[in-house]
Amino acid sequence: MSTRPDDEPTDKPGDQEDPASSREDRVRGGFFQPDATRTPHHGQEDGASEPAARRSSPPDDDDELPQDAGFPFGFDPTVLFGGARSGAAGRGAAGRADRPGEASGDGGDGAGGSGTPRSRGREGRRGPGPLALTIMILAGLAVVLLFLSRTWTEVLWFSQLGFSRVVWTQWIAAGAMFIVGTLIMFLAVLAAMTRAYRAREITLPYDEASRNLESYRTAFEPMRKPLTFIVPALLGVFAAGLELVPHWREVMLALNSQSFGTTDPQFGLDVSFYVFILPVLTTVVSYLSRVVIFAGLASVVVHYLYGGISVARQPHFTKAARIHLSVFLALFALLRAADYWLSRYQALYSSNTKFDGASYTDVNAVIPANAILAAIAAVIAVLFIASVRARSWKLPVTGVVVMIASALLIGTGYPLVIQRFVVDPNAQREEAPYIQRNINATLTAYGLDGIETTNYNAATTAQAGQLKEDAESTTSIRLLDPNLVSATFKQLQQNKQYYSFASSLNVDRYNVEGQSRDTVIAVRELNLDGLDAGQRTWINEHTVYTHGYGMVTAYGNTVASGGYPSFWEGGIPSSGDLGEYEPRIYFGQQSPSYSIVGGDDGGSPRELDYPDDKSDSGQVNTTFAGNGGPDVSNPWNRLLYAVRFQEMNILFSQEVRDGSQILYNRNPAQRVSKVAPWLTLDGNPYPAVVDDDDDPSTPKRVVWILDGYTTTNNYPYAQHESLEDSMSDATTGQASLLGAPEKSNYVRNSVKAVVDAYDGAVTLYEWDEQDPILAAWSKVFPGSVTPMSQMSADLMAHMRYPEDLFKVQRTVMAKYHVTNPEDFYSGGDFWKVPDDPTKSGAGAQAPYYLTLKMPDQDKASFSLSSVYIIGGNTDRNVLTGFMAVDSETASGEPGVRNPDYGKLRLLELPRSSNVSGPGQVQNNFDSDSTASQVLNLLSQQGSQVIKGNLLTLPVGGGLLYVQPVYVQSSSGTQYPLLRKVLVSFGDKVGFADTLSEALDQVFGGDSGAQTGEDVVDGDAAAANNTSDEQAAAGAADGDGAAASAAPSEAAGAEPTQADTPAPGEGAATGDAQTRLDTALVDARSAMTAANEAMKNGDWTAYGEAQTRLNDALNRAVAAQEELKK
Repeated sequence: MSTRPDDEPTDKPGDQEDPASSREDRVRGGFFQPDATRTPHHGQEDGASEPAARRSSPPDDDDELPQDAGFPFGFDPTVLFGGARSGAAGRGAAGRADRPGEASGDGGDGAGGSGTPRSRGREGRRGPGPLALTIMILAGLAVVLLFLSRTWTEVLWFSQLGFSRVVWTQWIAAGAMFIVGTLIMFLAVLAAMTRAYRAREITLPYDEASRNLESYRTAFEPMRKPLTFIVPALLGVFAAGLELVPHWREVMLALNSQSFGTTDPQFGLDVSFYVFILPVLTTVVSYLSRVVIFAGLASVVVHYLYGGISVARQPHFTKAARIHLSVFLALFALLRAADYWLSRYQALYSSNTKFDGASYTDVNAVIPANAILAAIAAVIAVLFIASVRARSWKLPVTGVVVMIASALLIGTGYPLVIQRFVVDPNAQREEAPYIQRNINATLTAYGLDGIETTNYNAATTAQAGQLKEDAESTTSIRLLDPNLVSATFKQLQQNKQYYSFASSLNVDRYNVEGQSRDTVIAVRELNLDGLDAGQRTWINEHTVYTHGYGMVTAYGNTVASGGYPSFWEGGIPSSGDLGEYEPRIYFGQQSPSYSIVGGDDGGSPRELDYPDDKSDSGQVNTTFAGNGGPDVSNPWNRLLYAVRFQEMNILFSQEVRDGSQILYNRNPAQRVSKVAPWLTLDGNPYPAVVDDDDDPSTPKRVVWILDGYTTTNNYPYAQHESLEDSMSDATTGQASLLGAPEKSNYVRNSVKAVVDAYDGAVTLYEWDEQDPILAAWSKVFPGSVTPMSQMSADLMAHMRYPEDLFKVQRTVMAKYHVTNPEDFYSGGDFWKVPDDPTKSGAGAQAPYYLTLKMPDQDKASFSLSSVYIIGGNTDRNVLTGFMAVDSETASGEPGVRNPDYGKLRLLELPRSSNVSGPGQVQNNFDSDSTASQVLNLLSQQGSQVIKGNLLTLPVGGGLLYVQPVYVQSSSGTQYPLLRKVLVSFGDKVGFADTLSEALDQVFGGDSGAQTGEDVVDGDAAAANNTSDEQAAAGAADGDGAAASAAPSEAAGAEPTQADTPAPGEGAATGDAQTRLDTALVDARSAMTAANEAMKNGDWTAYGEAQTRLNDALNRAVAAQEELKK
């Protein structure tokens, strides 16, 4: 209750009373200020009489100083910078203003009167001077320019690509959410503070605590009005910016949600509710809860500061404070009720130990408990509202106690009891229905519900002619490992130091001479790191060296003599079997950060196109003629980009001409991620040369193809997986996904993104027409996704099943091939993906693209495959399954996909099977006496043996393993060349120079197989002559055979009659040992000579050394076989 005494002492006689300064007005103004005449008993401070004392004091001596005495040379900085005058002049002015008779405190008309003290204060302050004003203007312009360099350039970039709607939609959505969120928080906190202030009841300080509070009010009052707006504004900005704006995607999806056509098994709601609606509801409830909390706290602070709430001795609440708190607590209770209610639905995609989704305990205890707690919270909200009229908090406080007890007993205790005494003793039986829900949902969410499982009793006995029916598969066995031969491509096809190839190449299929051939393909990209330091100028890096040039392709299933790749497209200018295509690579994975290209070159092109010895300058120049970037002809755009890239040469260089364009954001993956921020993207695009308009008269184009995925973490009952972990393997390392969620339980390859390597044009092709998430995003960004029907037939032929998606699916199938819930619970039949035995350290074996024929297929198709071994905590490496997906997309018609594309097949081996897994097979290869002896020889004297990818194929009624073996120098110039091939079927191992010979060793001398070496002449490939080094090595002995470092005869073959001494001839064993020792010495000598010749670039000597090595190895193998007898 307010205390307003009316018996305060009056002011001193003779003093004029100022109504604005009366004590009553000060109390009503919001805080208590003591009168100047009050005694110390009433709280008068010593400084209260200071103004009067100051007015009666004599003037300072400094008042007599000259006006400019305080500034050297008579210079006053306030002339430039503004502000109040300082120094002696200022003090003099102040002194004169304070002298008696010169000014009246209340605006009298004395001789020196100049109005009120406030007006004198305004006159004493001067505005900013010209220099300060100029600095402020320039600083403001700099901020605006910096802002525009980041925003308007984005508009220019998106507009040039035709995706301006994407950036505007993002900005408008995020901006609208920011404004709405800020306003809600601002208005709520502002209303709470304002109403609390208006309802204040100020009393006279009556004890130490109240006097301290009085001093706080006194200090706070001058800042109250600005803080009343600043605090809510800051809370609104930070809360909206940090909590609402990052969820713009969820809001846009909710506004454009699409039906999944599938309902959850618990509540019967469409899956779209969980994917689109529920995330937004939880975000809204969470944000509103924070609004209520901050507004409530602000109200409590104001009430406490102005006496509405007292906790000093006896807790005290004014009526207004009690009403305000009741309202806030009621709102918070309602939001808690909403949160409890929504958590019932969230339980359907929660993570558990055995499986994800609602378990028996969740369904029978947690979900009902949350419903009860939601009802209790709603009742408590009503009680808080009712307490306003009852003037008592007994009922709501009792409700809160009941709620806390219920949360402990019903929300925590009851589920624990159910889990411990009902589920744990009968878990396999009780959890079975919910595990079945998890199995069904997981297979659907990962696109595995249509997988075709076949029992495959793999044969382990090899017989002659066993591979005759699998000619299509054996013909396409890939011997060229794309993860190893990049260095070889570089040595043979790089051409100039400013070009390079990716460290890991790609596999695709092309029609060569009327036949589809698996091909290893590489892009010759620009690499500025190859330039000398003196060449690294701004002009060179951004206007001269602007693009890479050409494609290089080699057969995957054969090699040229000497183990060299068999190139059927290569060289500069490009030549081979690809036909005419645009070879310039302006957009690639290694392109410079930005280049300025195109424009009016005045007939004198400046961009280096490719080196040419026939040209007088040694190179051919070109000018970019496409539409690849924003125009920088006008000074405004040049200024913005100069600021963006912090490079003034863009503004002043004459190389920026009329019509010039600036190319940036050139990495294909990053380029697509900007125009499609809603996609999870594969960070490793693959190149293709395609006829994008199905018009043979126009040149083909080099394009980059990326796989885009739509994902969610809210699919009911589906198992959660980390996409990055599942997509990582020993070959590629950590997956380089863009925009990947931390966890996901639904994934679709919904988009195929295509980026033109010449002009950077981006096209997003619809790939999964049934995906509701893609349909929703298509409504959010209308026109950004192109229908599959507009894809050319040739472009369609170069699409393929995404490797990353397959990795996720194989990870899921390692467990979810078990569809019986009881067996799933026991986990005894779980599998795992084997580690790659060719790599050091742990890491899953990568899947491989191969053209192969599965047992139930009529013909071979381009496929992606992987294997499984026994799971659990064991190092036993026994094969349990083989999984493959049909990756062939070509149908021969534009916009029509192969109907078998995406067909998943799983070969499940018998549980009693002992078919060797990749680890066992690699161990057999390493321990084979013949193979290990030859490989040990090849590893000596400066050479290094590299084992290629270990391929697995279901042929011959069993499983065939094939591994190419490469040899390279251990120092100096290093690049691997194919020397040997290892083959395994059952318990037999073959080791020879060629795949055909190795297969024949395993399958009784005649496998019946047809290999790539039989159908493709590696030495006759169209682009072999584009490499001088390869041609020189192959010409060492006229036919190229001398370039081979491996024995020409099949290692391990039986010695001929001439090689084996007849019985009774002298000391046969001793002679054989002598021959073996001599052969080994000769082999080491030949290898030393070969390595020396390679370092010196003497390919003739290299070929002669390889011939001697070949002869020595043959003699060593024959002697070793003789010693065994």
